[in-house]
Amino acid sequence: MLTYTPPSLHLHLHLHRYPHSTTISSSLHHHPNHPTTTAPDPVLRIHNSKTTSFLHHRQPATTTTNETKNPPQEYENDHHHHRDSEDKPKTPPHILPPQEKQNILEMSLVTKRGPQFPGSIYANSLPSLQSVIQTQNEDDEDDEEVMIRRALDIRRKVTAEVFKAAMKKGKFGITYSTNLVNRLPDFIDHVMIEAAALKRSPEFKDSTFNLRAKLVIDHSNVVPLIRWLKHNNLSYPKIAKLICMSKGNLDSIRRLVEWLKTVYVKGEFLGATLLKSGDDILHRRLEELDEIVDYLESNGVRRDWIGFVISRCPRLLSYTMEEVKTRVDFYLNMGMNENDFGTMVFDYPGVLGYFTLEEMNQKVNYLKEFGLSTEDVGKLLAFRPQLMGCSIEERWKPLVKYLYYLGISRDGMRRMLTIKPMIFCFNFETTIAPKVQFFRDIGVREDAIGNMLVKFPPLLTYSLHKKIRPVVIYLMTKAGVTEKDIGKVIALGPELLGCNIAKTLEVNVKYFLSLGIRVRQLGEMIGDFPKLLRYKVDLLYPKYQYLRRTMVRPLQDVIEFPRFFSYSLDERIIPRHKIMVENRVNFKLRYMLACTDEEFNQRVADKVERRRRFESGRMDDAVSDSQMAEGTLGKTASSSLSS
Repeated sequence: MLTYTPPSLHLHLHLHRYPHSTTISSSLHHHPNHPTTTAPDPVLRIHNSKTTSFLHHRQPATTTTNETKNPPQEYENDHHHHRDSEDKPKTPPHILPPQEKQNILEMSLVTKRGPQFPGSIYANSLPSLQSVIQTQNEDDEDDEEVMIRRALDIRRKVTAEVFKAAMKKGKFGITYSTNLVNRLPDFIDHVMIEAAALKRSPEFKDSTFNLRAKLVIDHSNVVPLIRWLKHNNLSYPKIAKLICMSKGNLDSIRRLVEWLKTVYVKGEFLGATLLKSGDDILHRRLEELDEIVDYLESNGVRRDWIGFVISRCPRLLSYTMEEVKTRVDFYLNMGMNENDFGTMVFDYPGVLGYFTLEEMNQKVNYLKEFGLSTEDVGKLLAFRPQLMGCSIEERWKPLVKYLYYLGISRDGMRRMLTIKPMIFCFNFETTIAPKVQFFRDIGVREDAIGNMLVKFPPLLTYSLHKKIRPVVIYLMTKAGVTEKDIGKVIALGPELLGCNIAKTLEVNVKYFLSLGIRVRQLGEMIGDFPKLLRYKVDLLYPKYQYLRRTMVRPLQDVIEFPRFFSYSLDERIIPRHKIMVENRVNFKLRYMLACTDEEFNQRVADKVERRRRFESGRMDDAVSDSQMAEGTLGKTASSSLSS
């Protein structure tokens, strides 16, 4: 015979003759006619054959053995035994460990639970959530707060599962959906709050939480937005961050992305531009952004450059119009025109948005300490705006100290800064110091290194292993430069290190060797005049032909004076050769070309005078000799006549 409790209560079966108990519950709702203020004692029930066999199947072997030794008695004796056992101290039946309480909570709040019907049996043998909460409220208020937090965590998991289901319906993969949802904690909370708020509406008063969460997600159109952002080349981390930044206003994302496309921001930079434009970018009016773009365009930044500038400097969109004008005026007041300003912003967009006005003023004042005026600094920044991205303490001061150690004065540093400002953007420890040490190793004197760097500042911008070292090896192995002279060659002609081996050096070496010059002689010529290998063959050929055919000079003259190829054929060589021919004088190439016009004319005059004197001296000697001969003949004739 079965005895039932009121429908509002869960049924509990206490098996006093068995160590383990099994919970039998009912899924009936609270009946309005039965009061729920007090919970009467659970009414025991007698097992039928089915439940008894189930219990025997669930009990461990030890329990079955004990039951065999102590067979069950009648219900009255068992009830009497139960009253006797009440006198012994025992643990309250409803005090559960925290882990079991959490399990009960999860069973009550999970998205899907197993089917429940009157008389269904729970294998976990756990009391109902209501009975646990009623008994635990008397323990401690902190436990209630912990349970509430756990309930919220479980509700978040439920909301996340609903969101994943919506993503799956939108044809997204499981992995993509899981990765995206894990990065949307703020939006999941927003959906959870909105779904809870719908409970107040009479329309959704009796609806489940899952249904309300699904309605919130569908109404926000977040799944189509994710699809659209993914189509615009945004990765899921960027999509998740954008959705969290929107604070529920997802339409602002689509609106801003469409605006960025109108100013030519490419799809691959849309995500980075949105994320780096500031937290309030999604809440700014498009009219304010259009005003900034129009102002930049009026000051030299072309319309088709705006997208590039914004994608490289998204922070520019976070400034107010007054801040943008202040930054633009900072550069225009240094003498830049609109073309220079527009080109500068295009070359380095960060010059407008990445630095504070205080930092910009400090860097300009530091550059003025090299002897540059405000206009010179403006031209320098227009040519190399990356200087604004360098730190004074970490980059410029250590470099200046190192250059001063190499013997370079302030004027030399100013020359290096104006010719190759990129040098002041380098880290001298990793870029400049290894090259200087290499020059020392190949024999360049310590006092010549500073002069060499001032003479040819681009030298420091060349790669040591891809440019400088290969040129040095080629000069020593193919051009005949000895190890003793290589340091002198580099010190006198550092420009050689900037020449292309295949297109310049090798072509010139082959040409000189084709003239009959030996490799050893070519090395000596390069040692005397390193610039020899930098000339184009088209310029060398006419000079050599004039030397050999018109001037009729031997090849040895070129070997002794390789600087001959540095002089202009039409302005220096041919005019002076004509003067020499007209005056019937001859000079070595060194004395013919390595002097000014006044010195050359003086040399010609001196040579003509010496020749005149030489010729006049020979005429006087000839006259005196003829007179003496005539006198001798006269005496001989007179003596013969007298005889």
